[in-house]
Amino acid sequence: MKNKIILTLLFFASILQAQEQKESYSFSLKQAIEHAIQNNYSVLNANRDIEAAKQKKWETTTIGLPQINGAVGYQNNFKLQTNIIDFGGVPTALTFGTKHNMNASATLSQLIFDGSYLVGLQSAKTYLKISENAKVKTAQEIKEIVINSYGNVLLADESILILQKNKGILEKTLSDTKEIYKNGLIEEENVEQLQITLSSINSSLENVKRQKTIANDMMKLLLGINLDKELKLTDKLDNLTQSNVDLAILKEEFNVTNNIDYQIGQNLQTSKELLLKLEKSKALPSLGAAVNFGYNSFANEFNFLNQDQKWFNYSNLGINLNVPIFSSFGRSSRTQQAKIALEQSKTQLTETEQKLKLQFEKAKSDYEFSLEQLTTSKNNLNLAERIENKNQIKFTEGLASSFDLTKAQEQLYSAQQNYLQAMLDVINKKATLEKLINKN
Repeated sequence: MKNKIILTLLFFASILQAQEQKESYSFSLKQAIEHAIQNNYSVLNANRDIEAAKQKKWETTTIGLPQINGAVGYQNNFKLQTNIIDFGGVPTALTFGTKHNMNASATLSQLIFDGSYLVGLQSAKTYLKISENAKVKTAQEIKEIVINSYGNVLLADESILILQKNKGILEKTLSDTKEIYKNGLIEEENVEQLQITLSSINSSLENVKRQKTIANDMMKLLLGINLDKELKLTDKLDNLTQSNVDLAILKEEFNVTNNIDYQIGQNLQTSKELLLKLEKSKALPSLGAAVNFGYNSFANEFNFLNQDQKWFNYSNLGINLNVPIFSSFGRSSRTQQAKIALEQSKTQLTETEQKLKLQFEKAKSDYEFSLEQLTTSKNNLNLAERIENKNQIKFTEGLASSFDLTKAQEQLYSAQQNYLQAMLDVINKKATLEKLINKN
């Protein structure tokens, strides 16, 4: 019996453990990007836009396919119309018709030719292409934002570690300084100066912890994860920075046609060309045909459901030709407006091309500068550490004041943050450059 209870408890414990595992997520940067591209809220809606565009394309296609419609009508003539008939000079009032009439019919219609329909088919394909390109742009933007957000979380992690390390060193220095002060070997001002610095470190540490929480929640939002779930990022800022140092990318040529913004501009121009075609097609005739089949029945009593009720069939074939003749130059005006819109789209595409080339040059320059800053900030950090260490020794030996030590410490803290920011900039600037050249 006890064994059964133990097994039951172990079974439920394993279930609870599995549920807890489902509540947590762990991602490298690559995994985070892949997950966001599949589960980000904006990406999900972009996928739905594509599905809607496909349905819209089929809806447009069906306009030119056979259409069948059925109709059933019932009429109750509760007061029949009376007509006057002249029989040999004698007016006679007669009532024609029956109290109940019913009609059932089916109509088969087919569009034979319509210029606007052909343009509509082309427009539907373009609309689908626009939706697909919008999804690509959304995915690229999400990728860049995920990289930035991932780096912000790692930056907060590294800042916390550095601040905690600085705090530990400062607390020891303060403790030693208090002992020296108790022995009357230094002034109280030295202790107070270190207390001010320690207070600033504690404040910065708490602020960075809050920033990490916000950055982590922002990351969850981008990944399409509920904010109450646990998220762990497995990459380290230093390793990620080194993997993003790529001098070869600075030598790549910029092909503007590969950029998604340029492709979207081309979509816009194509849509304006189709709008012009549509306005021109409205001057063409349209031709359609329809076949009607039906039955009707008449009775003074409602007995249409009886088997012996007589039904009379009818059928007809109709062809309709619509020829636009004169619109008081309305069609011409709309066509001219479409031409102007097309020229505007061409100008916008040229402007987009020039802007993208400028953005590429700036992105390449920014990335190259970030690499230079990475080297510079690392060297400055090494120097700041040496200077702070020397002042620490001098302060302990009474050869430097607390102001000298504080100044060296502040210089070190600034160098530490600059180096962390330089690492983050390398990651972010490369992401911007890769988005422009459409590099996966």
